[in-house]
Amino acid sequence: MASKPYKDPYEIIKVPRFEEAEGFYTSPKRSRNMSRIRSKNSKPELLFRRALWAANIRFRKHVKTLPGTPDVVIKKYRLAIFVDGSFWHGYQWEQRREKLKSNRAFWIPKIERNMQRDAINRQNLESKGFTVMRFWDHEVLQNLQACVNQVKLYIETAKVVKIPWGE
Repeated sequence: MASKPYKDPYEIIKVPRFEEAEGFYTSPKRSRNMSRIRSKNSKPELLFRRALWAANIRFRKHVKTLPGTPDVVIKKYRLAIFVDGSFWHGYQWEQRREKLKSNRAFWIPKIERNMQRDAINRQNLESKGFTVMRFWDHEVLQNLQACVNQVKLYIETAKVVKIPWGE
């Protein structure tokens, strides 16, 4: 399936309903696996939060008043952090989209819409004066300390240099 040329970056990508009536089918085993995937408190997110807490970095989690409900928010330094799943948020999307085998008509628009929503949420957070950091789940699992060090470095810099707040 060729990539759809979206003329307007704000044109909302339509995602079809995942129903048998729409021509999509999934096995009971796949359905059970997919039902166990969490949007909050995933293993990488929990590891990341524990590491931040152990480094004496205090934060709020899943702040619903901010666009995109960031996984971790450090309000004092205007920092919003997301721990994104590689599949759901389109890690190396151009290569991965070609490897999708089943229900492509659903998954391609679904993941592209997630990527579009991520970009919009980033813009909205930045317009509110937040700095946005995104870590892929595999980055957190493979190199947790590097991710925590990035946050520490930002905080140390923010202590020295005044962060410009958004209007």
